[in-house]
Amino acid sequence: MYQNKITLMPQDILEKEFKIDTRGYRLKEVDQFLDIVIGDYEQFLEIISNLEKEKADLLAEIMNLKQELRNSKLSVEVASSNTARGEVTNVDIMRRLSQLEKMVYNAKNNTEDNKEENN
Repeated sequence: MYQNKITLMPQDILEKEFKIDTRGYRLKEVDQFLDIVIGDYEQFLEIISNLEKEKADLLAEIMNLKQELRNSKLSVEVASSNTARGEVTNVDIMRRLSQLEKMVYNAKNNTEDNKEENN
């Protein structure tokens, strides 16, 4: 994304040649400075790349969370519409759970009684 806005790349800086006048710059100083600039550019590009990746990951996570939110809202709407029609209520669920517990415990007790009678 930012690659199009940056004029110079590290390689461009490295390969840049300056004309030398009679009072020209010291080549060693220019090279050292340009090495620092190249290092900074490489760091900037790495930071930008990492931030772009992080941004893409966060956008994907946002999309997943939005989808989960939509699904949750839909589930709530379905549950509330079912309750409004009197189809399923918490009391009904508790009754069913109680009946299942009775059936499980009765079956368990009957099995234990049969084992005792056989012994």
